[in-house]
Amino acid sequence: MSATLSNEQKIAVGREMAEAWRMLDWRKVADMFTPDGVLHSMMVDPVVGREAVYKRVSGLGDGLESITLNIHHMGVVDGILYMERTDEFVIRGKAGSAPVVGVLEFEGAQIKIWREYYDRAHLLKAMGLVEDFDSKTR
Repeated sequence: MSATLSNEQKIAVGREMAEAWRMLDWRKVADMFTPDGVLHSMMVDPVVGREAVYKRVSGLGDGLESITLNIHHMGVVDGILYMERTDEFVIRGKAGSAPVVGVLEFEGAQIKIWREYYDRAHLLKAMGLVEDFDSKTR
């Protein structure tokens, strides 16, 4: 197992993750997780495993033209990275945004658990969706 990351290194990983999303680089996003990593949008069932994470995030790419994770505040408390942000995106020509708090736990240099807290109904409306995109990635 890799050495534990410093707080500064965890913050750098948070910024690297935001950049991977901006670049729509779903493989990089998934590869930042441990092989058994968990991505848990708190309103839906968690996805477990790097490849399941890849399937979930790459599924968002259908119609997604751009996304920027605008980080307002980020810091480490008790070894856990907290990231308050507003995600701005364009999907199928429709611009939208959603306030989000991400909570990342690490194992070595990789993300073990990433929990996302946001208003799911607000996000779906902002995306112009009538059906939850999560149902398409199962």
